[in-house]
Amino acid sequence: MIYAELASLDRYYGLGEYLDKAVEYLCSHSLEGLAPGHYGIDGDFVYLNVFEYETVPEEQAFFEAHQKYADIHMAVAGKEIMGVSDISKVTVKSWEQEKDLMEVEGEVEHYMHLVPGKALITMPEDAHKVKIAAGKPSKVKKAVVKVYTG
Repeated sequence: MIYAELASLDRYYGLGEYLDKAVEYLCSHSLEGLAPGHYGIDGDFVYLNVFEYETVPEEQAFFEAHQKYADIHMAVAGKEIMGVSDISKVTVKSWEQEKDLMEVEGEVEHYMHLVPGKALITMPEDAHKVKIAAGKPSKVKKAVVKVYTG
């Protein structure tokens, strides 16, 4: 897991070919005007999804992990809390291999505030609970870059 200023992501060049492409994209493109949807960067290796939703109480939040992709989470507008735990600390409830999506359950080890200007990179070993309300539920616009790790 990497929790950093979006403006400092270029410090993480060299961690992998596809992560470098994602960082290069984020350093040269604004997320501000993007409508919700899917944006190609490098085929199935690096792509961007933009979402708009309302955050939820933690007990309603989805806890997930991936085997093949890292995620770079960024709030474009609004604020959410994300929970992160090492994959060894959670139990897999379901696994959709084609979607590279594991639903997991267990305790959250770390909480991060996702606000505009911050980025949270979750690697395949990082289970992450998304859409947690920071206080009361509120609207969030979020961008997630999916980065193939193999």
